Amino acid sequence: MKFKAGLAALLLAGQTFASVMVGADNPQLQYTGRIDFADRARPVLSWPGTSIAANFTGSSLSITLDDQLGKNFFNVFIDDEPVVIEAAQGSKTYAVASGLQPGAHRLLITKRTEGEEGSTVFKGLELADGGQLLAPPPRKQRRIEFFGDSITSGMGNESPDDGPDHLLKDKNNYMSYASITARALNAEAHITSQSGIGIMISWFPFTMPDFYDQLNAVGNNDSKWDFSSWTPDVVVVNLFQNDRWLIDREKRLSPMPTDEQRIQAYKTFVQKVRALYPRAYIVCALGSMDAVQEGSKWPGYVRTAVDQMRDGGDQRIDTIIFPWNGFGGHPRVKQHQYNAGLLTDFIRKKVGW
Repeated sequence: MKFKAGLAALLLAGQTFASVMVGADNPQLQYTGRIDFADRARPVLSWPGTSIAANFTGSSLSITLDDQLGKNFFNVFIDDEPVVIEAAQGSKTYAVASGLQPGAHRLLITKRTEGEEGSTVFKGLELADGGQLLAPPPRKQRRIEFFGDSITSGMGNESPDDGPDHLLKDKNNYMSYASITARALNAEAHITSQSGIGIMISWFPFTMPDFYDQLNAVGNNDSKWDFSSWTPDVVVVNLFQNDRWLIDREKRLSPMPTDEQRIQAYKTFVQKVRALYPRAYIVCALGSMDAVQEGSKWPGYVRTAVDQMRDGGDQRIDTIIFPWNGFGGHPRVKQHQYNAGLLTDFIRKKVGW
């Protein structure tokens, strides 16, 4: 899939072809993800992969966003054809389609970037004169939640193999292994991830056990996600890559935690997830960066924690390790696709999908 990066950036703010306003609180808009609806007319998107889907008629479509920092990127798919919006700071209207054929069209908006790029208020759509929203697509019945770090977010995945990992334009959660797996399984996904995060230690002063229960993904904050509002059938945990770097390489924890303490920290977090979702099938993944390279103890920590939980009576949990292929950077799209294939087959076998 080829993303037309920069196209929307060439369209000037306010220059739209539309005249039918559709508010963000229109019931025919279908939202997915941890989205803050404190003001229904101004929903706040912060987590990677959060999305808005709709069906509409009309020859043109524009989108109005109010972006916190001017660092976020969004995919906008019209009938599966993607355009990339580079959001400017503040409120701005982006003309993303014109000259559409008569009849019904499909719309999907997805957040490519993550909480560290800030949050975005979705303010609504504009359609061509005579255009209207139709009934939304049927909501998917299967649900998967992913708890992860930069790998799950998709950091650097659209960069060339010899390119840098950190450019925001190259981060596309839609093409992460998590989102690819969810689409392959026809499942709705929540992506609870943050680049640089760990279980015991992160590259910043909070960890996933501090962060996993937030409604808003922008830093460590007091917002609370209502876990009863959306319950996954499958949970995938892919964490410990940053712990490996920060503990083994950077020596940031003193005293150095023992093997048993590392296993216990992982198990404690997964047990928090189990307490939230007693019936979910939990997949404890690791990889495919250097935490899984030959000689690393970290896959063993994950396996041992899972074995201990299974020995304790939890039979709806297992482990998958994405293989190390020697690539030194963050996984690129081709590696995400490969790992998604492994994970998709694994979940199908374990859950019967």
